[in-house]
Amino acid sequence: MENLSFNEYISLVSEKIGKRDYPMTACVHSYGCQLNFSDGEKIKGMLMKMGFGFTEEPEKADLVIFNTCAVRENAEDRVFGNLGNLKRLKEDNPEMIIGLCGCMAELENVVERIKKSYPYVDIVFGTSALDRLPKLIYQKLSGSKRTVEVGEYNMPVEGLSQLRDSSFKASVPIMFGCNNFCTYCIVPYVRGRERSRRYEDIINEVEKLVQTGYKEIMLLGQNVNSYGKDLEDGISFSELLRRINNIDGEFVIRFMSSHPKDAGKELIDTIISCDKVEKHLHLPVQSGSNDILKRMNRNYTVEQYLETINYARSFISDFSFTTDIIVGFPNESDGDFEETLDLMKTVGYDNIYSFIYSKRSGTKAAVMEDKITDKEKSRRMTRLLALQREISTEKYKRFIGRTLRVLVDGKGKSEGFMTGKSREAVIVEFEGDESLIGKFIDLKITAAKNWAVTGEIIK
Repeated sequence: MENLSFNEYISLVSEKIGKRDYPMTACVHSYGCQLNFSDGEKIKGMLMKMGFGFTEEPEKADLVIFNTCAVRENAEDRVFGNLGNLKRLKEDNPEMIIGLCGCMAELENVVERIKKSYPYVDIVFGTSALDRLPKLIYQKLSGSKRTVEVGEYNMPVEGLSQLRDSSFKASVPIMFGCNNFCTYCIVPYVRGRERSRRYEDIINEVEKLVQTGYKEIMLLGQNVNSYGKDLEDGISFSELLRRINNIDGEFVIRFMSSHPKDAGKELIDTIISCDKVEKHLHLPVQSGSNDILKRMNRNYTVEQYLETINYARSFISDFSFTTDIIVGFPNESDGDFEETLDLMKTVGYDNIYSFIYSKRSGTKAAVMEDKITDKEKSRRMTRLLALQREISTEKYKRFIGRTLRVLVDGKGKSEGFMTGKSREAVIVEFEGDESLIGKFIDLKITAAKNWAVTGEIIK
């Protein structure tokens, strides 16, 4: 059975499930980044082809899979806690299959801990082994004991079935892995080096999605700006954006994440010239201190970072930027932190995603001296968030009186209100009903908050 194809294993599992007296159900929980959730959609797609139904409740499932994130150790601890909660369920139902996959499965210490302390976990597979899931399930249904599939970071198999969580928003991975080795980040160790998908496969996938009615295409990669550097056809990320932009239909193109060292003038020119690419850039700076950036191995300076900001705003004065910031990197001084606050004021981010530094075993930063107390890190985070609330409130006022085209994506926080996102990546709340979900509408902006704007439907 070792040499069977992917589809043959799908068929064999389907046969076994079909012979049961009751349908088998699966519970798939994904943690972490959008790339992980995209992997989770592929896992569910494969399970659907095998004949599984789905539940959100592990206690009702015959198969439970945790698709994990390894970026922060507290996320890892949460997964182990959830695995521990399954022990009783496994005792009550010995035939339950429990699986762990994703980034955690690529860490040797995690695999060893699973083997030693969680004997009831049946299958473990890494980020590059998604297509082996049917084989692993077949082996388990055929009576095998625990199976572990990790190792080489190959290109994922194209054309895997995908059960998408949304009927109008789709994530499309364009590359996998990372070559940057930031000192605080575990991703290159669990996702491998950069591997780009063929642009023909990406274009084909997007065309089918748009033809099916998808209105938002989110291109994913650890560093999308590096797309194509490992390919021979010379297609850059900017060229890929232009080709996707030329696909017929009304849809918006978003992407994440960009690395500042690779996000130069060509990318800005492309964003501005392509009508379907959102007029926004999420550009993770992490720190406003050159010293900290050097110790993070980010390979750019604050001055170089600002060159990109200023270039974009030479075309569009209120070009939208968001960012990631790490507070309390090992031995971040008061001066380092103040430089971060100064940068926030200079750029005027629409929003930020901020994190208190979390030590990650296996990274270079994990062994750096750190004399900053947890109390001080929390104090700095409080100051940073307060400043950003002030900046956001002021920045969002620029949209008052303007008309924004918005893709409606769900209910708002208040009864009778809906929410959507504009081409500037601005969240807009407005009075409306659920029939608008998945549609583009024009809204006149009437007020600003510190996280969003409010608007009225133009009739």
